[in-house]
Order: sequence, then C-alpha cells, then structure tokens
Amino acid sequence: MEQKRPLILITNDDGLGARGLEHLVRIAVNLGEVVVVAPDAPQSGKSSAISVNTPLYINEHESIDGAKVFTTSGTPVDCVKLALFGVLDRKPDLLLSGINHGSNAAVNNIYSGTMGATMEGCTLGIPSIGYSLLSHSPAADFDPVTPFVTEITSRVISQGLPEGICLNVNFPARCTPKGVKVVRAAKSHWTEEYATYATPHGKSFYWLTGKLYNEQPDDPSTDEYWLAQQYATIVPIRPDQTAADQITAISNLISDK
Repeated sequence: MEQKRPLILITNDDGLGARGLEHLVRIAVNLGEVVVVAPDAPQSGKSSAISVNTPLYINEHESIDGAKVFTTSGTPVDCVKLALFGVLDRKPDLLLSGINHGSNAAVNNIYSGTMGATMEGCTLGIPSIGYSLLSHSPAADFDPVTPFVTEITSRVISQGLPEGICLNVNFPARCTPKGVKVVRAAKSHWTEEYATYATPHGKSFYWLTGKLYNEQPDDPSTDEYWLAQQYATIVPIRPDQTAADQITAISNLISDK
C-alpha cells in the first residue's frame, strides 16, 4: 500500500495575505500534504486567546501551490481548534506556525499569537514549530531562511519531538544565518510601553509602542545574543508552566507552622 504523505497544518497570526505564510507553505508542500487554516485578519499579540461568546466562520480560498487554504474569523488558537474540528479529516502529523513577520524571541514568546498556536498544537499532542523572521516589513525577504526551515521541519517530521515540547525558531533578517543555536530565551522586558495622545476633545488615549530591554545582552546561552550574531535560534518551549521545583517552597510558605 502507498504510504500517506505527512499531513501538515499551517497557521499564523499575520493573516492569510502575509508573505511569510505563503513562503512557509511553498516550503512545506515539498515535505507533505499541506492544509492552511489562518486568521482572516491580523491577530498579532493574541497569545493563546480563544474566542468566547462569538460565532466563528470558516471560509475556503484559492489554493497555494496545491495546498488547501481556509481562513477563520478567530484567533490563531481558534484556527488550530477549528482545523481539527471542522476542516481536517485526521489529526495532523505536524503543525507549523508562521513564518511570522517580527521577533518572537525572549519575552515576546508569551505574547505571540504565532507561538500561541504552536503551543496549542503541542498541548494536543502534535509536533509543533513556530517560525519567525526579525523583520516587520510586509516585503521581507524570506529566501535566506528556506534551507533552515526545510532542514528543521524535515528532522521533526522524521524524528518527532519530546512529549510536551514545541519549538520557537527565530531568524535574523537581511542576511543568511551563519548557523543554528539551540538556546534559552533571554530574560527581558518591555519599557516605555505606551505613547500618550489626546483626542480633539482633550481626552487622553494610549497607543502600544515600547522597546525590548534585554537584561542579558552578553549571555551566550540566550536567543537574543545569537540573533545579534546573525545566527538562527531554537528555543524548546514547554506549554506546561508549572514551576514544579517550587512546589515544596510554596507549600512551606502557606502551610501552618
């Protein structure tokens, strides 16, 4: 009997028209049967949000290089859930999210819709990878990362991932990466997060902006360090956020003496 090609589900948080999504699809169709279920509008910064008390719609679109393409009216995590519930006829062998326009390194991982979808796939037992390029330009050049995406994806298809682990992969922009480093996320936070403006009537409003502050710029065990050196980075992510090593300490903190 002819063996089925791996079924690859692709989503993102930039929406269907994003160049990064189309580039990822054109790589993935060489590796398996591809189905795209993406948001019908940009959903950046939605993390693992799901739509509650609102109807969700699925619409089919013209294929991309033979890949079936659908959009939903929800978040990236909604896309994953709806793909399994209302689009696919079997559980996918792999989930790919991206290629995101912009960094998801360091603390950005926790805000990212790209990684929210990746972690949703992981919680459902699907080997899952989130890909991002450090450029917000709609016309960003994704060609230099093609061999890296192909190699990483191929290895995960053939070898799988450890249970409960997904991958957060980031690429430097405007260069061919010098190599790949498997590291941890840099300790970081955002500063100057909002700009303040006023309406014509004098009422204040706020616009998200800000700068990422890397607290460990010289630490070679982190993603931010190696991205600055023009290397691609892979951070293994565990959606289970339980601080298991602190259970005894917290138990002692709240228990009666």
